[in-house]
Amino acid sequence: MALKLIALASLLAVASAMPGLSQSYQAPGSSFNGAAGAANFLRPAARPAVNFGGSAPAGPYNPPVAPVSPPRYNFNYAVNDAFGNDFGHQEGRDGYNTQGSYYVQLPDGRLQKVTYTVNGDQGYVAQVTYEGVAQYPASQPSASYSSAPSYG
Repeated sequence: MALKLIALASLLAVASAMPGLSQSYQAPGSSFNGAAGAANFLRPAARPAVNFGGSAPAGPYNPPVAPVSPPRYNFNYAVNDAFGNDFGHQEGRDGYNTQGSYYVQLPDGRLQKVTYTVNGDQGYVAQVTYEGVAQYPASQPSASYSSAPSYG
């Protein structure tokens, strides 16, 4: 054990005595013919500050500006085409109160409707209903299929 401690101490003494090992950071030297500022092309070009809605000039942080009026909107859309697609969505918002619904025709023939509200801290509250009865048509084999193998 003592031999290990002596070996470790001598290794540390040799490593600390080696010239050129420094624990402080030095700026890298220029290898571009010694011209002052020759390495400036490596630095990004200065860009104008971008302000996304704040009225103060660029600074450390500009909090977002509160909206002048509470959000208010209404939208809706519906699709019912010849390919059997039947779906739609409707939503309205007034301040923090949002109400809406959407529906979709399911592959089993039922219509699924979701009616929802979002009101402040209550979160998203949804009610899901189904209209119609699920229908599963009987499977019919195709005319080109035969259950017996045929060999050459």
